[in-house]
Amino acid sequence: MGMRPIAAQWFEILTPREDLTRALRCLAGTGAVELQTHSQATSRTQLPDLHSGLEAYGELSRRYGDWWPAPEPQPVETASEPAQQLAAALQVLEGWVRDAAPVIAELQNTQRMRHDLETLRQAISVEDDRLPDLHQLASSGPYLAGRLYVVPMEAEIQQVPPSVLLQPVRTETKRFLFAVGETVQIEMLDEYLTTLKARPLELPRWLPGEPAEAVAAIDKRMADADDTVARLEEKLHQTHEDHGLATALGSLRLLDWYVTHVPELPVTERFAWITGWTSDPDAEKVDARLHDSGVNYLLRLSEPPADVARPMVLRNPPWARPFELFSALLGTPGDQDVDPSRIVAFLAPLMFGYMFGDVGQGAVLLAVGLTLRKKLPVLALLVPGGLSAILFGFVFGSVFGNEHLIPALWVHPIEEPIPVLAASLIFGFLVVTLGLALDAHQCHWRGDDMEFWGARLGLPMTYFGILFAIVFTIVPAGRWPIQPAWGIWYAMLGTVWFIVGYGLRGRPEALPAAGNAAGEYIETVLQLLVNTISFVRVGAFALAHGGLSAAIVGMADGMQSMAAKAAVMTLGNALIIGLEGLVVSIQTTRLVLFEFFIRFLRSSARSFKPLPSPDDEAPGKQRRES
Repeated sequence: MGMRPIAAQWFEILTPREDLTRALRCLAGTGAVELQTHSQATSRTQLPDLHSGLEAYGELSRRYGDWWPAPEPQPVETASEPAQQLAAALQVLEGWVRDAAPVIAELQNTQRMRHDLETLRQAISVEDDRLPDLHQLASSGPYLAGRLYVVPMEAEIQQVPPSVLLQPVRTETKRFLFAVGETVQIEMLDEYLTTLKARPLELPRWLPGEPAEAVAAIDKRMADADDTVARLEEKLHQTHEDHGLATALGSLRLLDWYVTHVPELPVTERFAWITGWTSDPDAEKVDARLHDSGVNYLLRLSEPPADVARPMVLRNPPWARPFELFSALLGTPGDQDVDPSRIVAFLAPLMFGYMFGDVGQGAVLLAVGLTLRKKLPVLALLVPGGLSAILFGFVFGSVFGNEHLIPALWVHPIEEPIPVLAASLIFGFLVVTLGLALDAHQCHWRGDDMEFWGARLGLPMTYFGILFAIVFTIVPAGRWPIQPAWGIWYAMLGTVWFIVGYGLRGRPEALPAAGNAAGEYIETVLQLLVNTISFVRVGAFALAHGGLSAAIVGMADGMQSMAAKAAVMTLGNALIIGLEGLVVSIQTTRLVLFEFFIRFLRSSARSFKPLPSPDDEAPGKQRRES
């Protein structure tokens, strides 16, 4: 596996129409296929015929989806013609709805009743002698009415009818309001409290008057409700089994995937034509998967049509794949571009660790990356970043901001800032030089070596010459028998090389070509110098990190108690890890994108997007989101 992206291979598969769904499932299972329709056939699969049925499925999903079991993945060998499969699955759903709808309605009512009983129990369990007689309150009427409301904790009750008596009750989490008064005025209170988002609770007539007896009666009713819920859930589960609901839902999930991800495919009366791209150069994985599933097919690899763009496949080892994110921010490298993921896998952690050098804080980032990288893949970047921070923590002698626990293997940034800044500048020179080298390599891949040797070589000549002159101007005279003027002459030679080279390549329009080259040359040389100087910020952030750490340690030392010292150190390090860790990550990304990639990366291609497996998606997900 090299650093050059590989163009995906075009494939064509001919399969009987009855095997189409099975073939598509097999292709999705390989993770190595992207579909793209390209045919002159006049007939195409009529996917819109499936939409009306899937819309009915979507409506049922919105109404009953919370009660459905998990869809059962469909074996490849059971896949049939899509329209027949859809009709059979919808028939199962309709039969299930007829039997399950009454059970679900009763189950919902029972659960709602039990929830209200539990809330009522909380209201009357409060130890308060002022509670009204619950039985009389529930049995009031027709001229008097009694109510119990659940009121939001923050609500302010300001408008109360004059003849209504109120008794507020509070628990730790809820606020209740008992009310009794004339029926007309209680109805007015209902309307007013509704505007405050209060909710009335039904007071059942069987409720005893004394709170203790009422609690016992409610507990018995809740136990009966629990038994009823368990019985209804078991009945609903049996209904699932009787109708084969999980299998039908698996079929519908497959068809929903089919409509969402599969483009219109050219067909004849008997055959379907599947075309697209595979990341498997010889299609061996695709061929084996189709063969093992028993699909009837003919597979052919060929050159792609002239009017379609080839997707690019990046072939990186596992340790470099998280760093594909950086080049993806600008696009996808083409087959004549360098895939810089492996290089960035070293450069980005080095810059991050240098700016965030601390053994303890780096260990925290490492632990976070190892813990959360499966849930949030981008956090896998914290693993090499944390390791690098630990390494530079030993280099700078810093543990959770304290520079007195371990000796520095090199320097403490705050005490000796010049070497820290100088090292970052040298690092910037090496990174920019690497970018120029990769640009030269891409010229070779494009088959245009003469563009580099005959013209573009002038850029690195000028860059090296200017830096040579600057360095040996700074170095004290007499230490080296070298003259800064040598660098100036070398830079001038690079200038001539670049402008004249492009002028000669532009013949017979040599003069305009040389003028354009001169403008490009001035802009690019200035960019190279600015790119190099920009890396000084790596050292500057290392100094800032050291300064902030020193401030945190100083504040902790000023505290009298050990608890206060520990609190300051904990909160201070949390601040550094969260805030400065984010800022350093942004700076690392900026340097990689705009100081390194700008030298060579074109990102003119499109990425390979494999067909997802139907078993990896929630049923109806794509359709409901749309």
